[in-house]
Amino acid sequence: MQVKRVLKSLVIAVGAAIAFSSVHAADMTGAGATFPYPIYAKWAESYKKATGNGLNYQSIGSGGGIKQIKAKTVDFGASDMPLKAEDLDAEGLTQFPAIIGGVVPVVNIEGIAPGKMKMTGDVIAAIYMGKITKWNAAEITALNPGLQLPAADITVVHRSDGSGTTFLWTDYLSKVNAEFKTVVGSSTAVKWPVGLGGKGNEGVAASVKQIKNSIGYVEYAYVKKNKMTYAQLKNMDGQFVEPDDENFKAAAAGADWVKTPGMGVVLTNQPGKSTWPITGASFILMHKAQADAEKGKEVLKFFDWAFKNGGAMATELEYVSLPPAVIKLIEDGWKAKLKDTSGKALW
Repeated sequence: MQVKRVLKSLVIAVGAAIAFSSVHAADMTGAGATFPYPIYAKWAESYKKATGNGLNYQSIGSGGGIKQIKAKTVDFGASDMPLKAEDLDAEGLTQFPAIIGGVVPVVNIEGIAPGKMKMTGDVIAAIYMGKITKWNAAEITALNPGLQLPAADITVVHRSDGSGTTFLWTDYLSKVNAEFKTVVGSSTAVKWPVGLGGKGNEGVAASVKQIKNSIGYVEYAYVKKNKMTYAQLKNMDGQFVEPDDENFKAAAAGADWVKTPGMGVVLTNQPGKSTWPITGASFILMHKAQADAEKGKEVLKFFDWAFKNGGAMATELEYVSLPPAVIKLIEDGWKAKLKDTSGKALW
């Protein structure tokens, strides 16, 4: 049954997921956020070489990952929007952060090089509400003296699926623009006033690359992979910054993982001169009571291995590894919360 379930998942996920290894009964299965997919793929490939154990991860969006872990069709779910403590308790779940990265505005405007355009949260919010519709609008040209911006309509691209990347994007825009908070709000899925949808970070990246004069938002690893044109952003301290792992790390520096229920820290719009304002952690969701204890143990071994051996790979893809103190907190949580059906701790 396990083999059939994994094979069925692969068929469903064609185009949005990649099997990291040959599928067999011992493989772990996970599903959810596209935000961390590039680093999970890298880790899974290296883990397979090191241990012989495989991971089949469906990059289907945070909303899908939450649904699948609740339905117990995968060994773990992944979401860039942390679940609230009461929601975790209601479903018998626990969560922990696995990686930190940044969501980045990307554009396709002829003659504009990566990192040369400057944007603010207010201007982006107005674009995504349909209030600014031309690239040469006064609000944009005022931020970019010297750039030749066309008198062209802006094509807005957003996610069409339930998405933690959308949560981080809308959470940030809601924090910096009161009207956006009222009109659109902050969630994994919102009712967009304008624009067209793309499925996954992959779909948004593809749409922006194909459509001239478009704007979208993707995790930074997708920017690098697809050689996309990104914009600088003005952060809380009034500084225009570019996305990179150091600025993501700066945004995470003040995170209080201990006092935040369920470790559900949201890192958008953090203070600091070098902080990237749309930074976020990606979370893993697991059932506290593990019906398949061996599979549950293997998931924990995978992330323990990734925490200890995956730092260089994360940096290469411009993600930020978790600090040692946070990893210890996570693994202490595994010991306390994750058990087999007899009540024995998995870790």
